[in-house]
Amino acid sequence: MSHDLGIDNDTLCEIYTQVARIHQVDRAIQSGLSSGKFQFTYWPLTGQEGIPASIAPLVTSDDHMVTIYRGIHDQVAKGVPLKGLFAEALGRIDGVNKGKGGSPHISDPDSGSMLTTAIVGAGAPIANGIALASKMRGTDAVTIVNFGDGATSIGAVHEAMNLAGLWKLPVIFLCQNNQMGEYTRIPDYTASEDFASRAAGYGFRGVILDGNDVVAFHKGMKEAIADARSGNGPVFVEARTIRLGLHAGVGDTNHLSEEDLAAAKETWPVPRTRKLLLDNSICTEEELAAIDAAAETEVKEAIEWAMNCEPTGADEMLLDVYADPTVAPRRGQREQRAAEETHTGETRELPMFQAIQDAQETALELDPDVFFLGEDIGESGGVFRCFQGLQEKYGERIRPTPIAEQAIMGAATGAAIMGLRPVAEIMFCDFMGVAMDQIANHTAKQRYMSGGKTHVPLTVRTVAGAGIGGFGAQHSQSTEAWLLHTPGLKVVYPSTPSEAKGLLLSCIFDDDPCVQYESMMLTYSTQEEVPVGDYRVPIGVAKVKREGADISLITYGWQVMQCLSAAEELAKEGISAEVLDLRTLMPLDYDRIFASVEKTGRALVVHAATEFCGLGAEIACTLNDTLQGQLKTPASRFGAAYAPIAFAKPIETEQIPHAGTIAARVREMLK
Repeated sequence: MSHDLGIDNDTLCEIYTQVARIHQVDRAIQSGLSSGKFQFTYWPLTGQEGIPASIAPLVTSDDHMVTIYRGIHDQVAKGVPLKGLFAEALGRIDGVNKGKGGSPHISDPDSGSMLTTAIVGAGAPIANGIALASKMRGTDAVTIVNFGDGATSIGAVHEAMNLAGLWKLPVIFLCQNNQMGEYTRIPDYTASEDFASRAAGYGFRGVILDGNDVVAFHKGMKEAIADARSGNGPVFVEARTIRLGLHAGVGDTNHLSEEDLAAAKETWPVPRTRKLLLDNSICTEEELAAIDAAAETEVKEAIEWAMNCEPTGADEMLLDVYADPTVAPRRGQREQRAAEETHTGETRELPMFQAIQDAQETALELDPDVFFLGEDIGESGGVFRCFQGLQEKYGERIRPTPIAEQAIMGAATGAAIMGLRPVAEIMFCDFMGVAMDQIANHTAKQRYMSGGKTHVPLTVRTVAGAGIGGFGAQHSQSTEAWLLHTPGLKVVYPSTPSEAKGLLLSCIFDDDPCVQYESMMLTYSTQEEVPVGDYRVPIGVAKVKREGADISLITYGWQVMQCLSAAEELAKEGISAEVLDLRTLMPLDYDRIFASVEKTGRALVVHAATEFCGLGAEIACTLNDTLQGQLKTPASRFGAAYAPIAFAKPIETEQIPHAGTIAARVREMLK
């Protein structure tokens, strides 16, 4: 024991070993980039080495970490293998994520490095979900989420801190305050005197530690980690340090004067920690030289190994987008998907909202890893009455949240990465935009960016409010086109109560992230006999709801009933319209789409979403390309007018397709 430092000598040597390894990685990358040997984006960590190095002796691979694109020092200290790390940064197939994530997206669950995000501040909500999974499973694991001072201006961080404080999650918000938010010094982007004091506003402790003093920082983090591990909830740690390099690239920072840069280098943890060990007779010069040499050798061998790995080939392009590579759409695709569902057992007559509740309760009974989170889903039973009595029966597996869509989606994503099966309710699909970063950049892409190391088996339930009238532009969109342009998501859109139940159960137990749209037009107005128990409608299987010979009406959601009504009207005129309910929008059932249109020779795709750039255009174009020469008239599409949904009922009625306007479009096509 070193008498004056109050920290074990072996621990200090371990910390310096990590400092040396990080320093050698940093040097090697900057050298490789300068010489042209390497070609990848790098955000230098120079000056921040002491932070993860001091944490390393306090955690194990059972503890979890989330970090950011400037987080290679965090990865090294957490135990990500250097060979896999370099191969990943170089885009090699033997990279830790098969070269698909690269330097800004490293995931290595074996070491507990769960996620790296290139979106500033976005890791904090996801870290909550990882910590929530640990808490729900009864482990003492702690999650540390790293971010820079610039991220403290991002709303996602504040939403995450609020939720973590509310749920007393075992998470440490570690702000590596390097004095610069990208290219902007702190006084130019916030009036706050510090960042740690913000934690008090969310009901937990915040501390300021010197990130360049490994002894003080280790002691402070030891206390913070013990606090979180014991169940006392989150801690915010502001680690004061300074970035000696540029925001990106190679060279000294250009945001400090020569005098300030020289002063900053005096506190640099690499020489400072080395001097500390020498001055306190903890290590000799020879011992430290041996540590330095071992780190240099390890890094050199890792680079040589990585450089000899094969680049990730184009054959990997569509792998890891989904669990099943045939899901990703491609030109000429016509997969034979599953047979339609059958059921011969007991049924109950239920409206759609009760069928959804039945599905949710069935899922809770089937799998203890299923839980639900969303706004107002507790004692009130949810805005749409789909959770009545569930919180009383299932306790914390029904988790009401603050009004904070980023926090909801981030927590669901993190918990799913840990292997739970969360179901998040986003009250109206218009609100998807509030959480679109989490959905599109993290939930959807994590399987791919991790090279299949992790995946996100979560489900989102949301409501499309159009057609009711009186909700206006921000509660009435049908936003599926946003999500369909995002590889990695599956999207379903039922039109009946039994399909709402069956698709929801299939989504919950699917290993890819799924979004179920539910039409408010149908939530209370439709009811039918719904199978009891574990009933599932296969994802990716369309269904003919009415046979026809003259034209195929391809549709989904509440437009199915409009198309069926239009078909009834057209039948009186001798026009035989087939109605094909897609039910699943991703993956599309091209086989059944083609089969229907090959029979009728004509197709009109109908949806409540805006016609311009909608799914209908994609399907019509595919039909025209694939069935060229077989069609009696070009396939077309019919969607809502290009305007926000009006509050005034007469406008809304006319701007969205309905039975009368659908029938009119069919007549035009048959002229």
